[in-house]
Amino acid sequence: MLMKRNLHVLLAVLGMNLLVGCVSTNNTTALLIEPALPEQKAEINIARLNEILTTVKLTQEQKARFHYERGVSYDKVGLRLLARYDFQQALKLEPTLADAYNFLGIYYTQEGNFNNAYEAFDAVLELAPNYDYAHLNRGISLYYGGRNDLAFTDLKTFYEANPKDGYRSLWLYIVQREQDADAASIELKKHRQTLNDDEWSTSIVDYYLGDISEYQLLEHAKLNIDIEGVPAEKVYAEHLCEAYFYMAKQAALNGNKAKAAQWLKLTLATEVHYFVEYRYAGIELINLERE
Repeated sequence: MLMKRNLHVLLAVLGMNLLVGCVSTNNTTALLIEPALPEQKAEINIARLNEILTTVKLTQEQKARFHYERGVSYDKVGLRLLARYDFQQALKLEPTLADAYNFLGIYYTQEGNFNNAYEAFDAVLELAPNYDYAHLNRGISLYYGGRNDLAFTDLKTFYEANPKDGYRSLWLYIVQREQDADAASIELKKHRQTLNDDEWSTSIVDYYLGDISEYQLLEHAKLNIDIEGVPAEKVYAEHLCEAYFYMAKQAALNGNKAKAAQWLKLTLATEVHYFVEYRYAGIELINLERE
């Protein structure tokens, strides 16, 4: 099973007929998926925490922390309902766990329960005013909730905390483009000047600026995947998850809904459950179907 999951899946051979001709060399379509490797460490951690929570006498604070840690592990393997239960249990025991509120806010956003999401992220920032990623997550939630002005404010705050992070530029651009496409492009070009040419996220920015093609972006996804202690297949799957999602967003913004849907399905096929791009690919698909 593990070997099968590590193999590239050639979609043309499977007859899925996705994006024929969009990624080709020598007139041969080669759309590949690299499913993420099983999160064996997370699975082992779940087993260890199960034993601790059922056999060890713990203080209330310790029990809250172990519920939270198990929730993180459940989230990593895609068991969202079990993760949510653990985060809620953790908060019952320790109501000041900002990290747990952050996860619940993400889940509420995925479900379209935006008011509860906003409350969860507000709680994060009340408990931890410097919690950087709460601005990203609340900004994304506001964006999907149709509150672009507030989303832009949060995502600009997130961007300004680290202008050298290409992902921050991308999300700011995505929201700003729906308000003023020309201004968004001008800003993204400015932001590109601060980015490191060797970073993978910079390749996605270059794609958005029209400096590289879809095919070139997917080729870049194969680069810089040798990270100490992390299997190359895992990093490649993560890169593909991001590439497919941002190509889908670009296609949707350009009015090509069919192509956007196909890229989003490939995003989900990577099974990188813990990435922002995977989390919100489902919302994007639902929104496309409603339009």
